[in-house]
Order: sequence, then C-alpha cells, then structure tokens
Amino acid sequence: MKKLLVILLLVIAFGFAAEAQKTKKMESNKQVIEMQDKLALKELVDVFSVLADQKEVEKQTFLFTEDATVESFMDGKSTGLLTGRKQIGDAFAGFLQLFDVVYHINGQQVLTLNGDHATGTSYCLVTLIGNENGKKMKNTMGVIYHDTYVKQNGKWLIAKRQSNFTWTEKTELK
Repeated sequence: MKKLLVILLLVIAFGFAAEAQKTKKMESNKQVIEMQDKLALKELVDVFSVLADQKEVEKQTFLFTEDATVESFMDGKSTGLLTGRKQIGDAFAGFLQLFDVVYHINGQQVLTLNGDHATGTSYCLVTLIGNENGKKMKNTMGVIYHDTYVKQNGKWLIAKRQSNFTWTEKTELK
C-alpha cells in the first residue's frame, strides 16, 4: 500500500512539474513573440523615415493600411487629415518635392501590444533643406508620432498616425 501511495505521489509530482514546464515554455514563447513584434514595429517606423529621406513615397505608402489616416498638428492645431494610401502618398510626394534634403533621426519609442493591434509613441527629429526666396534654408522640427498599428497577413502596418510637430527652428545655410 505504501508503495502504491509513493508511486501515486510521484506521478502527481511529475504531472505538476510537467505542467509547470509547459506553462513556463508558453510564457517564454509569448515573450519571444512580443519582442519580435516590438522589433518589427521599430523597424516599421525606421523604414518609414528612411523612405521619406529617399523620397520613395510609393514604397512608403505601403507601410500604411489601405484605409489609414494621417493627421498632422502644429502648435496643437490640426493642419490636415489624410485618408487612404492614395491621398497620403499624393500629399507626402507634394511636400517632399519642396526640399533638396530630407533627414529623419528617430529616437525613443514606447509600444503597447494587444494581439494583432498595437499603439505607439515615437520621437523624431526631422531636418528639411530647401530654397526659400533664393536662400538655402534648413528647417529642423521635433515631431512626436502617436500611431495605431495593425498586423495584416503577418506584417505590421500603420493604421493611424497623428504627427505632432512640437517645435520648429529655421536657419539660413551659407
């Protein structure tokens, strides 16, 4: 009888240990997926900036969902709302053609994941160099992006972007 009780206790103990290992492995897999998603979202924001710098607007628009929205704010006031890839692409192309040099430096990013949806805040320093009234001008801006992301067909895309231009510095280049 004692042998049977010892065997029964061992089976129960091994069952608990196996379940604990399974739970630990599931938690570990969840953490790996979360890290992969966060890395993919950081890359999405960085690729957006690189494509803007290269004026590759057509490629840039495919980083957005088909029905994405982009709303820009300056001094806390909305300066426009764009809806859909076509409108976003047309507006970005028109804006970027005004400058000889476009240069983004991305900084910190904070993300909140919820399955195939996520939100994030990213900081960016944007430098735009172009001609104004025959003078070469440099515009440097601090931008905070508030984004909503969605994962479609295994790929993260921007569904909504709120671009907050928080400050601007304009200087003439010699």
